[in-house]
Amino acid sequence: MRKKLAVIIGSVFLAGAVLAGCGGNTAASGTSGTGTSSETAASSSGKADASVKTASEKAQTVSQSVQEQETVSAASASTSESGSAVSAASSAQGADAALADGTYEAEFNTDSSMFRVNDMDEGKGTLTVKDGKMSIHIRLVSENIVNLFYGNKEDAQKEGAELINPTVETVDYGDGTTEDVNCFDVPVPALDQEFTVSLIGTHGNWYEHQVTVSNPVPVSQ
Repeated sequence: MRKKLAVIIGSVFLAGAVLAGCGGNTAASGTSGTGTSSETAASSSGKADASVKTASEKAQTVSQSVQEQETVSAASASTSESGSAVSAASSAQGADAALADGTYEAEFNTDSSMFRVNDMDEGKGTLTVKDGKMSIHIRLVSENIVNLFYGNKEDAQKEGAELINPTVETVDYGDGTTEDVNCFDVPVPALDQEFTVSLIGTHGNWYEHQVTVSNPVPVSQ
């Protein structure tokens, strides 16, 4: 009987020990699980924060890009408006650039060394502006050019063509010699723009030349 009782008591103590051991392992396991869950939660929270931060940075970058595009567009529009204003101002200035009535010294240039103003006049003639119309008086190198025509040589030879007749002036060369030369008053349609003038010489042949009148300077009265 006592032996059975001792066996029973021993079994109870053994069972208690086994149960205690299992409980400790369970607790330890529970603690370990709790730590893992906490770490997982912390990791997830960190990733979420990083994602939010990345999204915020992207949004900020997009916002800056939009602002830069708006700034470039505004600058481009301003430049375009400025260019338009300059163009309008230039047009207005060109309109105001018409010469006032008066007398000017201006350059008379042609495409031929045979058709040129007298060397004593240094490539210039006397430009007259009256009622908005311009003409330039030129002295040539001799009397070999008989007539001029404002236009091409075909029109110069048509019936009724209005030829420019010469006047004769004496040029003093300053070395004791003088010479009579033909002079012409040539219509000028515009400054700094080529126009056609035809001429006929003593041999009876017509020739076309391109003429430009430029750089007018007022003549003191």
